[in-house]
Order: sequence, then structure tokens, then C-alpha cells
Amino acid sequence: MKIGILGTRGIPNQYGGFEQLAEYLSVGLLEKSFEVYVYNTHNHSYQEKTWNGVHIVHCFNPEEKLKTAGQFIYDLNCIRDARKRNFDVLLILGYTSISIWGRLYPKKATIIINMDGLEWKRNKYAGRIRKFLFYAEKLAVKFCDYFIADSLAIQKYLQSKYNVPSTFIAYGAEIPGKAQESDLEEKGLVKHNYFLIIARMEPENNIEMVLDGFSSSNSNKKMIVIGNPTNHFGNYLQNKFRYDTRIIFIGALYDKAKLHSLKAFSTLYFHGHSAGGTNPSLLEAMASGALIAANNNEFNVSLLGKDAYYFLDAEEVKHLVEEVSHGAKENAMIENNIRKIREEFTWAKIIDQYADCIDECYSDKNAGVTQVRH
Repeated sequence: MKIGILGTRGIPNQYGGFEQLAEYLSVGLLEKSFEVYVYNTHNHSYQEKTWNGVHIVHCFNPEEKLKTAGQFIYDLNCIRDARKRNFDVLLILGYTSISIWGRLYPKKATIIINMDGLEWKRNKYAGRIRKFLFYAEKLAVKFCDYFIADSLAIQKYLQSKYNVPSTFIAYGAEIPGKAQESDLEEKGLVKHNYFLIIARMEPENNIEMVLDGFSSSNSNKKMIVIGNPTNHFGNYLQNKFRYDTRIIFIGALYDKAKLHSLKAFSTLYFHGHSAGGTNPSLLEAMASGALIAANNNEFNVSLLGKDAYYFLDAEEVKHLVEEVSHGAKENAMIENNIRKIREEFTWAKIIDQYADCIDECYSDKNAGVTQVRH
């Protein structure tokens, strides 16, 4: 079966969650005898035509010059190329800029889309952009044959809002090797004597809420903030908390082993994400054995259940900072989350689920079972 994967900047992953999914999934499907093509931007650092046996198709992306508008052109270029390749299946990761070209999807291909999170709910978007994203969501539902939801909350939303069924498939994660305390020494940190938050500097990730709560606490521990702080919101946060010497912005960090150590040895790992589906960084924190304090929303609760602490405002963050310590209860929470990764979120299992879903959707489409694009 010939399958094309669209909607990302390409592989190998150098950007984010969907690129990571495309990387693992493309190789995994190849090993299951799929013929796999992944679309990359023309200026991706990897310029070869194949990667680990996966075909790479480079398409022009003018995003550097045109900003967001360039994403729409890139997606159009990918679709125009896909129309020429006689794919059996197109797997689209996300809908924000590709769904407006839905009428151009190859008619004979089975179109499957991973709907990602509720993009129009993200705080970083203004009113007009939110309206467009909601419109784009409706177009995705209109022009795609089958749907994958990366969280049970998204699956429920698609059913209630659009009356469309979807297949729940989460992201995967790997259990890292042993954490190294020497990685802490490089940052001047001591085991279980610091708090940690790792996130893009965006309002919806509730970094400000976490830092407000920590700053008002009487803790003598440090708060380590990892993420590129050079955008407008990042600059705002650094300026607001510049007088609290306990708060340390260390910028972006891409070394997976060091990130694992920082998470594993933190007192609490704060996960403030409030929008989206199954968040890859949350799975990675679970896999690292971090004790997690998460924003109290249905996406996070569906993953963590009783195996995390929760917060909804700065006062609750302050309480967690001042009261939580590591004991038998906390160790059990950590072990339960690691067990979930081993049993439910391995990449091998996720790839199996995608392969089964693709086979079933392709068979149904060609048997006339589904009512396809309106």
C-alpha cells in the first residue's frame, strides 16, 4: 500500500510533536511493508530523497518570507504533488492550514486526518484567527474520509460536535535510560531541590500562572524554566520575574538525556498546557519518572488520572510548591505513570494501531462502507 504523510515540516524531526510522530510512524509502517512518502519543506536541513528507507518529497515553503501565509502555500504544493503520485492513502497530520485545499485532495485516495487539538481555543490566537481555525476545523470534517483523535476528549468532541466517529490513537513515548545526577551539576542543581517547567513561551501553556504561584511562595528551591524565551511573551515573562532570583530561564535545551535527568530529579514537573490533545511532552515527563503537577483540564486528566497533582490558578500552584514532597504516595504515582507508558503508549503499539486503522479505512473506503467527502 502506498501512503503519503502530509502536514508536517518533515523528517527527521527538528520541530515538534507531529514531526516526531511522522518520524516514528513512517519507519514503523515501512517495516510493515507499506510504501511510505513523507513531505518535507524545501529548506529542511535533511536534503536526501530517502531517510531510513522512507521516501522524502521536498516541496517549496515560503514561510520564511510570508510567515503564516507561507504555510498555506506549502500545503498546497504538497497536495499538488500528491495528486500526481497515485497514493492509496493520504495521512494528514493537523488541519490548520491544509483543510482549505480539501477540494483538491486526490479523489481516489483514502484521506485520513489526525485532528490534533482544538486549535481555535488556543489563547495565542486573536478573534479573527480563531474564527478561521474553527472554519478550518469544519472543512477538515467535510473533506476527509476518516478521523484519528489523539485524546479521548477530542474523540468525544468530534462525535458531539460533528457526529463523526473517530479512532483514538495517542502519541508514543520511550522509557529513557538511567538519569544522571551529573547533568544537574552542570546547572548548579541538586536532586529534588528545584521545580521544572518545559514549554513553548505561549500564554495557553500557563507559564505565567506557574511562575506567579511560585514567586508568591516561601520556597527556597529554584524554578527552572526551559524553552526559547526570545519571543514577545518570553521577553515579557523574563522582565516580569527578573527580581526573583529563584526563577532561572535557561532557554531551549534539546539534549534528550539531560532533559530526562532534569525531569527525573525535579521536585515537581509543572505541565501547564491547557489546549490540545495528547501532549508529547507530558508523555515524556511520565516516561522520565517525573512527579507531575498538571493544569486541571480534561486532556491532562484523561492521561494522568489520580497519578498527578493538579492546579487551576496561581494560589494552587503556591500550595503545591510549599506542601508537596516525595514520599510513598508520590513514588507510587511516578511508578503508575511509567507503567502506563510501558503498557499503553509505546511507539510499537502506536504504530500497530495506525497500521490497523489505515488498513481498515482503506478497505472500508474501497468497499463503499463510508460516505466520503461531501
